[in-house]
Amino acid sequence: MTKKEAIKIIGGNLSDTSKMPSYSINLSALDCITGSKLVNIKGSVCFGCYALKGNYARYKLPQKMQASNKAHNINNELWSEAVAYLINNQGNKKDKDYFRWHDSGDLQSLEHLKKIVEVCKLTPNVKHWLPTREYKIVKDYLKNNLLPGNLTIRFSAHMIDTKAIPVKGVQTSSVHKETKVIGIECKSYQHNNKCNDCRLCWDKSIDNISYKYH
Repeated sequence: MTKKEAIKIIGGNLSDTSKMPSYSINLSALDCITGSKLVNIKGSVCFGCYALKGNYARYKLPQKMQASNKAHNINNELWSEAVAYLINNQGNKKDKDYFRWHDSGDLQSLEHLKKIVEVCKLTPNVKHWLPTREYKIVKDYLKNNLLPGNLTIRFSAHMIDTKAIPVKGVQTSSVHKETKVIGIECKSYQHNNKCNDCRLCWDKSIDNISYKYH
């Protein structure tokens, strides 16, 4: 497989966001399942979703459709191999030992999660972090499967100032505004919303990461 072929299979290259120390991958926020409901609920973490603002909000309809179609590329039988190829052959610009799933977008199905697990197995030296609001998909997976040791899944709390209910093998994250920090506070707001050398979100020993509302 070549880089060009891998990019074609997944519908685009890996994401290079300014905050993240690692490369990531994205899907359109329009394809979020739970998020598409929460975006209209005041007080939810998704209300006024950042991924539907800025440059994306200014896209013309054909561009939005192209971004949304990336979700359909997941059905390609070579998708996991293609994503793993790009992760294993990424440049030196970012921290190659870590990977973030979905700087925008979320899990689409149980099969999607199974393919992500396969990517993790094909990249054993990389630590993966997957934040998600699709609790049921993860719970359904865990009924008959174990997560690989290099994958940390965090259930993202739906509402501000609340905590997601964890299940065995899954960590959580929350957003605080009026209440005290739950667990460990993300300090990225102190340095332009960048992770810098912090890697706590990937750390399975941290039960809950709390992000300051902004």
